[in-house]
Amino acid sequence: MAQRREWREVAYWFDENQGDGGDLWHRTIIFPGILSAIGEVTGLHVLDVGCGNGSLARILARRGNRVTGLDSSAPIIELAKAREASSPLGIEYHACDAARLQMVADNAFDLVLSCMALMDMPAAADAIKEMARVVKRTGRCVILISHPCFDVPGASSWLIEREPPHVREWSRRVRRYREVFDTWWRWSSDSPLELHTYHRPLSWYFGAIRAAGLAVTMLDEPRPTPEFLEKEREGVAIAEFPMHLVIEARPGYPRLDPRVPFVPPY
Repeated sequence: MAQRREWREVAYWFDENQGDGGDLWHRTIIFPGILSAIGEVTGLHVLDVGCGNGSLARILARRGNRVTGLDSSAPIIELAKAREASSPLGIEYHACDAARLQMVADNAFDLVLSCMALMDMPAAADAIKEMARVVKRTGRCVILISHPCFDVPGASSWLIEREPPHVREWSRRVRRYREVFDTWWRWSSDSPLELHTYHRPLSWYFGAIRAAGLAVTMLDEPRPTPEFLEKEREGVAIAEFPMHLVIEARPGYPRLDPRVPFVPPY
């Protein structure tokens, strides 16, 4: 039986799994997806919200950006700091709740990122509000999440029609799309761990972004890289059905009254 763990409890497992540059999925589809949305940037003040062990922060620092990484897990931040100490890139790391960034000033960052983190946060709407608060009025927020239309935790799966000896067709079965719910999700089929995660439909994310005073300026569904297609069994299916979604949003709307809580559309 899988062991259920909160993210803050699996720091060493996560760091070992990701290493310095990310596992296969991060290295060959997730990071290329968000880096493509960001573009060739240098000299920016960047905030990485939900930075984990800092693998994406290090990529951006090596490209000449000044990077700060935040994560709610104090143990994973200590591991990120240890990597920074052994190979300094000028990255600052802090353990804090993404929904309450009191230590970060308003309008402080040119670029605010969150990569594969928001769907694991219980207060994701508040985290988006905080991202909107700390980004410069001329800056942008870039978010990468599991695709809520196709990757519904515990309620989506592959259907494979076979014509021996070859796979004939992959399709995607999805349930509970309109619901907002939390559940336990297995990291991979061979992982001993189940981790806490949240499903919210696409309209929920757009509503939260709008409530934070941001306007969506780009949406992308990253395609698998050649290396991913070569090494990942599900690559041929993910070429058809995207498992990740990238949203770019910029300050553009008046922020809603902060005293009024965000009410999701479902």
